[in-house]
Amino acid sequence: MVIKFMQKQRKIVKDYLDYLKYEKNYSKYTIINYSDDIEEFLDYIESEGLEFDKIVYSDIRFYLMYLKDNKQDNNSSIDRKLSSLRGFYKYLANNNIVKTNVFSLVNGPKKAKKLPRFFEYNELEELFNACDLSTSLGQRDRLILEMLYATGVRVGELVSIKVKDIDRSSRSILILGKGNKERYVTYGDYCSDILDLYLNDAYNKLNIKNSEYLFLNNNGGELTDRGVRYILDQVIKKTSLKKNISPHMIRHSFATHLLNEGADLLSVQKLLGHESIKATQIYTHVTTDRLKEVYFRSFPRAKKK
Repeated sequence: MVIKFMQKQRKIVKDYLDYLKYEKNYSKYTIINYSDDIEEFLDYIESEGLEFDKIVYSDIRFYLMYLKDNKQDNNSSIDRKLSSLRGFYKYLANNNIVKTNVFSLVNGPKKAKKLPRFFEYNELEELFNACDLSTSLGQRDRLILEMLYATGVRVGELVSIKVKDIDRSSRSILILGKGNKERYVTYGDYCSDILDLYLNDAYNKLNIKNSEYLFLNNNGGELTDRGVRYILDQVIKKTSLKKNISPHMIRHSFATHLLNEGADLLSVQKLLGHESIKATQIYTHVTTDRLKEVYFRSFPRAKKK
């Protein structure tokens, strides 16, 4: 009886993950996170002798205590796990597997607002110059940096770019974003020069498998998200910079520098591919600090001499 119940439970989870993949068009990375969060919760309720389709509000409160006290999870991690389970139980309720989505009654812990970390202009120049343009991999790595900064795309969007998606005459790229939503991004002179160099030289040497993707690994295969993160880690080691690096940090730099130079928030929202302007507003905190700095440095009566 227990074995049959577990088999049923596994099938429901698989069906839900398939729903996220084929109907919601969630990324592979997001689905893995959902799967891990759901499996962790199911392991917990099994250890407590509970059944996933009969849990009540108090069971969830005890689970949150378990995450906080036993697992030592931070608030951000707990909030993400709650979000995963809220979505899962909404699916269960919609398919009449449970009566109600009990997770809809639970609020997550408050998360401290973190300002986005970004690179200054001179730091980005140092990163760009760390790539050896006399080598194929150096050209590729420089293009990764230039394109992340020039377009503000997410790393998953970057590695999905195919050569045919690029219009070099108009300097635009068709991007497949979250939820399979398409948008065009533009790139400028610096990125254009490196793109031309890469396509005319390194790409022909790396593309031993006749791939349609723009960014390739040293075996000629499609470059992955993880591969890009590894490349960035190696590039920053060649510089004097003491910061950690990630593709998203370069995206933050793109947005912050646009706003610092006078771009309006709505335009930056569209360039980033944010559905809601709320996601873009976090950058105003950074630019507000910069405006204060400019004010106190430039306004004649801001400080007493």
